[in-house]
Amino acid sequence: MADETAKAQTAQPGGDTIFGKIIRKEIPVKLLYEDEQCIAFPDISPQAPTHILVVPKKPIVQLSQVEETDAALLGHLMIVAKKCAHDAGLDNGYRIVINDGRDGGQSVYHLHVHVLGGRSMAWPPG
Repeated sequence: MADETAKAQTAQPGGDTIFGKIIRKEIPVKLLYEDEQCIAFPDISPQAPTHILVVPKKPIVQLSQVEETDAALLGHLMIVAKKCAHDAGLDNGYRIVINDGRDGGQSVYHLHVHVLGGRSMAWPPG
């Protein structure tokens, strides 16, 4: 987790991201879900036994920059997150996380939803 925190402290918004390259199929991943609006795949640095990322194809930099016109897309990301959690067998529950900005722990500046499960989640999370 310290490695992800360090990445977040040095990450900068702007430019192409690893998620853009994955969406364009320049970097292969095991796709768990794909439609015209988003993709989902396992996180390469999992923070729980199950750690799935749901990424919109629209390159939104971060949650604090969404527009009202993005409401349907954001709702769709939640529905896909729920579907991925179900498909992964997370019937006892899971956590949904969206990091925003440096202090929020965002290390890739392309909005994405973390689906974490497979163990009991601690609170508070920070």
